Amino acid sequence: MKAGMRLASSVCETEVMVIRAADVALDCGGQPMLAPGGERPGGEPAADLAGGTELGKRYSHDESGLQVLCVRPGAGTLSIAGVPLEQMVSKQLPSSD
Repeated sequence: MKAGMRLASSVCETEVMVIRAADVALDCGGQPMLAPGGERPGGEPAADLAGGTELGKRYSHDESGLQVLCVRPGAGTLSIAGVPLEQMVSKQLPSSD
């Protein structure tokens, strides 16, 4: 996995771009992510990994350092070895009052 690489879910419409690469296998909805444009086997996200992804949000895995940006939302939850990735929260800027 390299920074700038795009990946697509095999079970929903989710597509992500890798921001910080790590040597891990990224899943969506319980199935491995694939290169976009390839043939998708289809199916449905696993029930416990169907929380969805949001457009423009970053997701991270603290243990590996992986960060991805959602460029197309879908129904599957991004995960590594069954552990869902956390949505990153934007930092609050100080008030300018």
